[in-house]
Amino acid sequence: MNPSHYPHFGVLLVDDEPAWLRSLSLTLERSAGITNILTCQDSRLVMELLEQHEIGLVLLDLTMPHLGGEQLIGMISERHPEIAIIVISGMNQIESAVSCIKQGAFDYFVKTVEEDRLVSGVLRAIRVLELERQNREMSSRMLSGTVKCPAAFRGIVTTDRTMQAIFSYIEAVALSGEPLLILGESGVGKELIARAAHTLSGCRGQLVSVNVAGLDDVVFADTLFGHVRGAFTGADQPRRGMIEEAADGTLFLDEIGDLSIPSQVKLLRLLQEGEYFPLGSDRPKRLKARIVVATHQNLSHKQEAGSFRRDLYYRLCTHMVAIPPLRERKGDLPPLLDHFLEESARALGKKKPTPPRELLQLLATYNFPGNVRELKALVYNAVSVHRDRVLSMETFLTTIIRPESKQQMVVPRAERNLFAGVERLPTFGEAAELLVEEAMARANGNQTMAARLLGISQPALSKRLKLRGAIGEGV
Repeated sequence: MNPSHYPHFGVLLVDDEPAWLRSLSLTLERSAGITNILTCQDSRLVMELLEQHEIGLVLLDLTMPHLGGEQLIGMISERHPEIAIIVISGMNQIESAVSCIKQGAFDYFVKTVEEDRLVSGVLRAIRVLELERQNREMSSRMLSGTVKCPAAFRGIVTTDRTMQAIFSYIEAVALSGEPLLILGESGVGKELIARAAHTLSGCRGQLVSVNVAGLDDVVFADTLFGHVRGAFTGADQPRRGMIEEAADGTLFLDEIGDLSIPSQVKLLRLLQEGEYFPLGSDRPKRLKARIVVATHQNLSHKQEAGSFRRDLYYRLCTHMVAIPPLRERKGDLPPLLDHFLEESARALGKKKPTPPRELLQLLATYNFPGNVRELKALVYNAVSVHRDRVLSMETFLTTIIRPESKQQMVVPRAERNLFAGVERLPTFGEAAELLVEEAMARANGNQTMAARLLGISQPALSKRLKLRGAIGEGV
């Protein structure tokens, strides 16, 4: 099936009037972007078509020769209960509508109904079918615990089980037309997840990324929607917006939590209506791109505080993933370190250096506020000044083991004093004992690394450990 078709399943239109079939097909394509359409004038062929094609939604007339609509509803509901049925009848009869719904029809419309109502009803049915399919896929993926298309995630180096579960989730919702919200701290790789979702969608269009942080309302609208000639002073030429650039592809909006309230309203309308107006134009254009958004901010807290619209928040979180920070998946440090050593050496035209044994132990003691991006920068910096066979640890030590005075400049006294509020102060010996114990635990028993964490020499630490052992033995 052509991946550019929407939806991914077929929509079958059944009516004995060819003019009505043509009209309805054009309406659905023009107003809703529905292109995966099949038509049938002979109701006797419907069941055969359902066997031959992947049909998810059937729109049928009630009054047809040979095989009536109500009879077809019963047959489809019995043999293909997964298919949704919308009745579009020339008669406005309540009894007929109730009967159709009881037999399993999803909805009922009269042919003379307003076009917008009919299109909205069809889109609502498609969304329900997509969500049902995604729920089935997610349940299957979570039970199997496998990733079917690991190649889509090859840019993400990880062995973490949480990340593997996220990959399974992204696979399950990749074909959805609903927005995808990616949460996570700066540097965790949110754009890589967006790129994987785009790859898995099979869309023929491109991935267009826009960082919306700092854009005022006018610039945001012009960036996304574009403008026509003469829309404002200086608009000498028309400009395509990023939505149009991403047609049949994915539009990735990064730092969505920084949008102003007026811009949030524009984004909400785009998602709800599926259409937009270029600046200066009174002719709407259809949204033909999947929307993926990301932020490092807590949108739940922001909407509770009133700085992020609640309706937009709930519209965006239909599909949502939260990428864990690097400090919560320290098991990824070894493969990430090896990956960045190889990548940086290749980029800098050097031979891949050998990391010292203590390096991973040092990295494991660090919380990485900049996450994977910070680790990459540290490795590139170290490799850029690398000379010997074994990689020097000095650039890592400069970042990870900071002078205590620098920390004290930014930490309030109440938080800096670890003994504030303690009923009995420990003696110097007891405090030193606790520090040594913690340093050795963080360094996994490596005395050289523990000594660096404590800011003392390795012989001094060794002497203290021997003394502690002697005291413990009662010598």
